[in-house]
Amino acid sequence: MHRVWEASICYILLPNRGKASCAGEQVSRWAVLSENRVLSPLPLTIKMSQQQVFEQSIQINAPATVVEHCIADRVLMHRWLNPALRCDPVGEWSTDMGSRSRFVIEVPLLQPTLESTVVEREPGLIVWEFDGFFKGRDRWECQPIEKGTRLLNRFEFEVPNPIIRWGFNTFAAALTQQDMQAQLRRLKRVAEGQIGK
Repeated sequence: MHRVWEASICYILLPNRGKASCAGEQVSRWAVLSENRVLSPLPLTIKMSQQQVFEQSIQINAPATVVEHCIADRVLMHRWLNPALRCDPVGEWSTDMGSRSRFVIEVPLLQPTLESTVVEREPGLIVWEFDGFFKGRDRWECQPIEKGTRLLNRFEFEVPNPIIRWGFNTFAAALTQQDMQAQLRRLKRVAEGQIGK
């Protein structure tokens, strides 16, 4: 059996012919097994998801249309976005379906970039799908409530490079969650400040 990094190795002895599984992950190839003895072992590949999800919400004392505008308007976006993060349009700025942009992290010399595309768009909903050193989706959903809006931000992603993934999980994961919460608080101030303008 081939080892598959980032996944536990399964030692499988099953009667007759079966489809092997480990920790709930289905193995992608068949192994020929009979009488508890492997007759013709085949390479087994175990696909393990590395996806992570950060989700948070905040109540904003402003209508959902105002909150959505603060997310979709690039000038207002940069008032609540992390100061080390810059969003540049590819072509004309838009949050319509299929619109593209680049999120650039302002790190000296490196400036890593995420290529982003709007993949879901409805009133009160924007979902960006991004590709780069991170791969995943950033979902912003404005849910009207009695006294304003509940804003839900769901960030689901994986880091394909194992070295970068280890560094992120070790040093940056907790800080990223804290920063996302801080962004929501800044967005709340921006949105509530738009009332009456």
